[in-house]
Amino acid sequence: MWVFVFFDLPTDTKKDRKNYALFRKSLQKDGFAMLQYSIYIRHCNSRENADVHVKRIKTFLAPKGEIIIFTLTDKQFGMMEYFRSRDPANRPETPQQLEMF
Repeated sequence: MWVFVFFDLPTDTKKDRKNYALFRKSLQKDGFAMLQYSIYIRHCNSRENADVHVKRIKTFLAPKGEIIIFTLTDKQFGMMEYFRSRDPANRPETPQQLEMF
């Protein structure tokens, strides 16, 4: 399961820039990686784990701007076509993680 976060936050004022930086740093601290500017992704081992991260993102939403959160299954993610210019590019690989209970 993949969690995607798309965001478009204002950077007009010093406070806006601070909120933007805080939101980005919070995503990174929660294990998200930048796919493109303002698009961050994170792999989760289950729907329940993805829901935990979605709820966590909702706790540090920026006061202004637009934020979109959605999830894709590994199969859906695998069907995504990823290009750099006109050439197919290597997409992020599904992490191989061992989960201990």
